[in-house]
Amino acid sequence: MDKGGEGGKFSANKAMKTISSVKELKENIKSWKKEGLTIGLVPTMGFLHEGHKSLIDRAVKENDRVVVSVFVNPIQFGPKEDLSTYPRDIERDKKLCSDAGANILFNPEASEMYFKDASTFVDVEELTEGLCGSKRPGHFRGVCTVVSKLFNIVTPDKAYFGQKDAQQLAVIKRMVRDLNFDLEVVGCEIIREEDGLAKSSRNTYLSKEERKAALILSKSLNKARNVLSEGERNTKSIKRVIEEVLNSEPLAKIDYVEVVDSITLKPVEKVEKEILIAIAVFIGKTRLIDNIIF
Repeated sequence: MDKGGEGGKFSANKAMKTISSVKELKENIKSWKKEGLTIGLVPTMGFLHEGHKSLIDRAVKENDRVVVSVFVNPIQFGPKEDLSTYPRDIERDKKLCSDAGANILFNPEASEMYFKDASTFVDVEELTEGLCGSKRPGHFRGVCTVVSKLFNIVTPDKAYFGQKDAQQLAVIKRMVRDLNFDLEVVGCEIIREEDGLAKSSRNTYLSKEERKAALILSKSLNKARNVLSEGERNTKSIKRVIEEVLNSEPLAKIDYVEVVDSITLKPVEKVEKEILIAIAVFIGKTRLIDNIIF
């Protein structure tokens, strides 16, 4: 059987199952493995949008079977973060996944994913110290733990993550390398609205006025790209340009603006190889992130 681009056509033939049990999901995975089918995994927290759909589309194209997980992971939220109010719409998620050709939507309860007396967690050091890691203590421990569990449950050949969460992507790639997971992590480009705003489930929190103000994130990054293209290599100057643009919007409050090495995520003073420019900005009470690689 062809394991490449034809996989998607094959995977879309059967109706999608929704599964909430780890045991049942593993049974399905075992039967697929016996048939020699390749498996793609798209881990999500739900309230799916075009950005998620682009990950599912690619997974369907590149694998014989695709599992999409929808799980709002409690252990990656801090005590003052939006766990209780995080947007959820499982029926809408089911339709998007089914229409995109996914074979299983895995939607477990927290009690199914975590034992009451669980005492094992996965930590990636260094890469998690800056950017969102420094602002959200414990966040990446929660991310790495749940993603490790999903990798062990689904045993995918490929797992798909968006570039919008650039630090998360780098951290998961490092975890996969360090722990010898037998899979490929596929990073997929940021999907944006027509006006440039990066698609995010948290965009639903924005009022009409805030939604308009949120465009300042992509505007600031575009300005940075322009000065880089014109030859600027001093990262202090680049950060200053971004901050000036962001500060021109009254509803925007900067959480961080960083220019880092795209692999190590360490701050750099001069642009000499591939860099990641990452920003986090509060628009009203909503924290949004965006980035570019240069």
